[in-house]
Amino acid sequence: MPKLKARDATQFAALPCRLNDAGKREVMLLTSRGTGRWIIPKGWPIKGLKPREVAAREAFEEAGLLGQVASKTPFGVFHYAKQSAKEPLLCQVHVYLMWVDQQLTDWPEKHERQTRWFEIADAAEQVREGGLAEIILRMAQ
Repeated sequence: MPKLKARDATQFAALPCRLNDAGKREVMLLTSRGTGRWIIPKGWPIKGLKPREVAAREAFEEAGLLGQVASKTPFGVFHYAKQSAKEPLLCQVHVYLMWVDQQLTDWPEKHERQTRWFEIADAAEQVREGGLAEIILRMAQ
């Protein structure tokens, strides 16, 4: 197994959520471009943007979502090994809760990803990263 780089790389993510017609919380997941696994929108820091603004921008670009980030502070943090051409990179992801107002009919990465709303428990089962699953399950509390 390849060694992970010693330095951590920080990313910022949105955990898109809403209340469904029955008043239950749901989370939107989307597929990654490379492997097609279920993930949340995330990206690298952008100069001039606050972390929560990066999270909201990624939610728009990757899933066409518009809404409000719930807090200036992350809802949770998880780690994952980002696969690259050279070697895996250990990434720390700061996750911001985002209450979704709407999903647009067109967005920059629409033809590169699938999106789907999941009930909390189902979403937690779909993601591969245990730390992300734990953050999703906190939505049920």
